[in-house]
Amino acid sequence: MRATVTTPDFAAPTACPPTCTACGLRTTGAFSPATQEQLLFLESFRVGTRPMAAGQQIIPENRLGTQLFTLYDGWAMRYKTLSDGRRQILNFLLPGDFIGLQQELTDNATHGVEALTDVLLCVFPRDRLWEFYQQDPRLGYALTWLSASQERIVDENLLTNGRRNATERVAMLLVQLYRRAERLGLAADGSIAFPFTQQHLADALGLSLVHTNKTLRRLAQLGLHVIRSGRLHMVDPRGLETMADYYDRPLGNVPLI
Repeated sequence: MRATVTTPDFAAPTACPPTCTACGLRTTGAFSPATQEQLLFLESFRVGTRPMAAGQQIIPENRLGTQLFTLYDGWAMRYKTLSDGRRQILNFLLPGDFIGLQQELTDNATHGVEALTDVLLCVFPRDRLWEFYQQDPRLGYALTWLSASQERIVDENLLTNGRRNATERVAMLLVQLYRRAERLGLAADGSIAFPFTQQHLADALGLSLVHTNKTLRRLAQLGLHVIRSGRLHMVDPRGLETMADYYDRPLGNVPLI
């Protein structure tokens, strides 16, 4: 049984603009540029936006959904659950991540997606997905790229959980989350919002809650990081990267649907 935990309150999600041409995510410099025609097509494809509260299921596990989503603001997680309730968090989702594409390959969602904070989603109809490939092959390629990117993340997580020890696993996850958020302009003074409990980290890394707690305390005692008031402070990011055997991999621009 998972421990009962509380997390600090986080700011409400930023309002989503009415048009894709005014998308705030595109001003971050983290995403590939799109033509005016592509933006207008995405705008016609989008059927609206949806706010969801922390803890709500964006995609219920093992249930076929009729919609696809882009996470516009907030944090979410993708996970799978065993019959006895044990959970594996597959990856954490940040603004710009496309949600639900895996459903195209199965009869239902083989995983669940849950909001970790209050989130705002751009909503797209699943049954019109083929139009991406028909209307603009470049957008179709963007979807293929996003799918391949998810495979890369799974590969990296498999390496971490299969070969890194507990200290390396925790250090790697902290570095990855910080670098991904930093790329989106979400870092300030060497820190980012950190809406994760120790149980979240344990479920992502295949560790017990006790082992995760001890490892976090050890890294903090070494002066590498501080988690306080819902924020992760990277006191010694290079030290954490060395601990994780993480090599600086510049994150290039990615497609945004």
